[in-house]
Amino acid sequence: MPLDTPSLRAIAAVGVITLAFGGAMSLVLRPEKVRPGGGPELVSTPPHPVSAEAVRPAAELGEAFIAISEAVTPAVVRIEAERGGRGSESLSRRLQDLLRGQGQEEPPDQPAPEIAGGSGFIVSPDGYILTNHHVIEGASRITVALADKRTFMAQVVGSDPLTDVAVIRILATSLPAVPLGDSDSTRVGEWVLAIGNPGFEGANTSLDFTVTGGIISAKGRGLEVLAVEEPAQEGQEKLIIEDFIQTDAVINPGNSGGPLVNLQGGVIGINTAIASTTGSYQGYGFAIPSNLVRRVMRDLVRYGFMRRALLGVDIVDVTAEDAEVYGLPRIAGVLVEDFSRGSAAERAGMRRNDVITAVDGHPVDRVGALQQLVAQHDPGDDVVLSVHRYGQQLEYRVRLQEATRRAIPAAAPAAAAAVGIGIEVADLSDALAQQHGYAHAGGVVVARVAPGSAAYQKQVIEGFRILTIDRQPVTDARAARRLLRAARSGRVLSLLLQNPEGGTYIVNLRVP
Repeated sequence: MPLDTPSLRAIAAVGVITLAFGGAMSLVLRPEKVRPGGGPELVSTPPHPVSAEAVRPAAELGEAFIAISEAVTPAVVRIEAERGGRGSESLSRRLQDLLRGQGQEEPPDQPAPEIAGGSGFIVSPDGYILTNHHVIEGASRITVALADKRTFMAQVVGSDPLTDVAVIRILATSLPAVPLGDSDSTRVGEWVLAIGNPGFEGANTSLDFTVTGGIISAKGRGLEVLAVEEPAQEGQEKLIIEDFIQTDAVINPGNSGGPLVNLQGGVIGINTAIASTTGSYQGYGFAIPSNLVRRVMRDLVRYGFMRRALLGVDIVDVTAEDAEVYGLPRIAGVLVEDFSRGSAAERAGMRRNDVITAVDGHPVDRVGALQQLVAQHDPGDDVVLSVHRYGQQLEYRVRLQEATRRAIPAAAPAAAAAVGIGIEVADLSDALAQQHGYAHAGGVVVARVAPGSAAYQKQVIEGFRILTIDRQPVTDARAARRLLRAARSGRVLSLLLQNPEGGTYIVNLRVP
């Protein structure tokens, strides 16, 4: 069951976009009515009239979906995570090849960063954003695009691979934000909306926001899709928490990290994964419950990592055979197979083959439910466990211990190579003029574009002549460097460029 780890390359998988028209109204050709200019006139006719009262419930539900979409969408963001290394062919490289033309000498290949896309949503007006750990994992540079087309560089506040939750932050205020709802109160069959902002290669894309509707299909799904690479201690993989909400609302490529929203507009989960045999959506989408997200986010903001509370037990789901052997009233609960060294549960008096059926009165029917209930507590908190031991009902008060933290490397806000807008300039010498196909030397040329830089993302082409910077003519590299160095962080810089054939174009980009 592969994770929906979005990529800007997802757009290459889109084939033909088909427009489907349906409903009570249809367009009918009436050839007997001809307009003066010739050709048939399109006439709208209602072939199957339906009263407004008959469709009122559906219309009201549709209005609710519209209201939720309008309220939540402004807080949903697109995230571009840039990872170093030699990636696959990028749009920028293909554009350079196209502009250089066929048969010309290729420049030396440069290691190109991989850029993956995902979604996120703003949870506070001062810039805190929730997303998936796998969306920003290993990123050297993270860019966030808002619904109003503004873009910001983001810092990683904290990230937890064991729950696949991450918090990033942008330096902005008065932002639209959405509240986290109560995932425990959700029910199977409840209507939900999955919202994302996948986009690709720049903020001004026509494929940015998506809103899909569906129901909660199941709760408490464990998919075994999360994994810990090179765990810091033995048994680290046992700390993974998988207690997903399953939905049939379509989770499109790039929607990882976006919100799953209920009819009150509250976020009840982070869209995270799809189960598929083909890599495409097949009706099984999964989201991390908001109550777990809330707890993880609190620690990530406070400490930069999650302080994980432990019972110190090795556990498995109860089977039908276990229920018969241990005298359980129903096939539900979590069987204790063993204890870790220094286990808090063992110190409290629990034994092997005990079956945990509740935590603080909340029923426990599976491993994921127990893990999530314990994870909502801090180390040092006391919890009361309801335990079934061969037909005997017992209670134990256990003081939770803290798991050893696995170090998570933080993502840097920007790649070191992308200082300023990320270009190097040179005087257009005879040799460079011949190399790039200019008729004569003179002026300033783009000598290098740093992979992943602001100039790279705006498709500034190596070998193009710079005519003006912020409308100021430049005739030599020294003057160009002076103007580039004077550009303050956050301001927009305007470049007028010229290709070897004499064509010009303007690039407006923001200095990181």
